Amino acid sequence: MPRVQFPSNGSTAPGYLATPTSGTGAPVLVLQEWWGLEDHICDVCDRLAAEGFVAMAPDLYRGETTTQPGEAEQKMMAMSMDQAERDMRGAVDYLAQHEATEGRGVGSLGFCLGGGLSVWAASANPRVAAAVSYYYLMPHGKPDFSKIEAPVLGHFGTADEFVSVEDAKALEQEMKDAGVDVRFEFYEGKGHAFFNDTDRFGTYDADATRESWVKTLDFLRTNLA
Repeated sequence: MPRVQFPSNGSTAPGYLATPTSGTGAPVLVLQEWWGLEDHICDVCDRLAAEGFVAMAPDLYRGETTTQPGEAEQKMMAMSMDQAERDMRGAVDYLAQHEATEGRGVGSLGFCLGGGLSVWAASANPRVAAAVSYYYLMPHGKPDFSKIEAPVLGHFGTADEFVSVEDAKALEQEMKDAGVDVRFEFYEGKGHAFFNDTDRFGTYDADATRESWVKTLDFLRTNLA
């Protein structure tokens, strides 16, 4: 695995980096689910690299991963948002300055916990020029949406047991009221983590994955070109 170290708050933090065969591309920050930086998130980085992006996922749990939902929830709740925000700031800056990077900004993309962190990253670093959130979950409070200058694209299943359609639409409206250029897409009958093909929740859906991935790539290319 192409593991890297990047500067974070006067020290260093670990991450996974994938670069395109072309040598250069627009940079995208990829943010983990509550499981940690495991193979699925690394695979998302590899998929982005295959599409011409420079993708990096910071390891917010510092090497710890789990496949057990109860333990994953504990790790998520124990995560320090101060540390996570510093790591995301450092990762965005690292990507922006990487020798393989081209374009006019850094994208952020995350799933579940990472979906919330993707929006948080956009509020914390003005270098984020596009943010994608899959089934936004953020148990550590809310960032200041008014600081978000990037457009935001969200993906939600209408049968998500963690995020109701009502809650998602209220979140979208709250962002709009704060001045964010935001659009949420809804996938009928799809559950939480429909994009995750490890299918730990039994909710993976290939059609919704393909549809949302096309929209995500188009959104990133439009805003990072």
